[in-house]
Amino acid sequence: MPLTLLIVEDDPAISLALIDHFEAESYGVLSASTGEAALEMLERYHPHLVIADITLPKMDGYELVRKLRMLPAHRLLPIILLTARGQVEDRVRGYQLGCDVYISKPFDLLELSAVVRNLLDRSQMQQSELHVRAQGELTQARPSTSNEVTLTEREGQVLDFLCHGLSNRHIGLKLKLSPRTVEKYVSRLLQRTDSSNRADLVRYAMEHQLVERRSPTDTTD
Repeated sequence: MPLTLLIVEDDPAISLALIDHFEAESYGVLSASTGEAALEMLERYHPHLVIADITLPKMDGYELVRKLRMLPAHRLLPIILLTARGQVEDRVRGYQLGCDVYISKPFDLLELSAVVRNLLDRSQMQQSELHVRAQGELTQARPSTSNEVTLTEREGQVLDFLCHGLSNRHIGLKLKLSPRTVEKYVSRLLQRTDSSNRADLVRYAMEHQLVERRSPTDTTD
């Protein structure tokens, strides 16, 4: 499943440009022209990141961020605010309300793409850390009956591609992660499976059926 972005922009030209750009980069893209529609899409589709203009009809971008941060499910959701306002007080307000990055118009799409990828990398690592922590607390709360290793969805994806011989760079391209972030996942998998190297990790994964014995659906660039 591709990572999904929600574009909240009432200017059709800018919205279309963002949609085309990120779809070309293999993201799933949703769009909304109002804050109200954005909230509905967030609850229905659960995107991985939001890019929102500040100047929106009725509910502006500031209010959208405020409402999102009040919802437990979206407190860690990466949010980028786009605006023609460049005053310091405008940026400060956005950060105080909980946005992650504030980008002034006009902006460069390549720079925006880099910001998106960095935020998604960080978010994926945070989610994985929270999952591992929760699994650890659950394990401590009940008697251990086996050496079973429970993987997050992202860890499973990284391990699956690793077992089929893909490099960090190729795994990153498939999962929209930087090679550095992929390496962090690999290091965590090595630690959790008590493996000394990647060959041991692959052997462990096969012996404990942590990955399916099949070829990936797509292993080419």
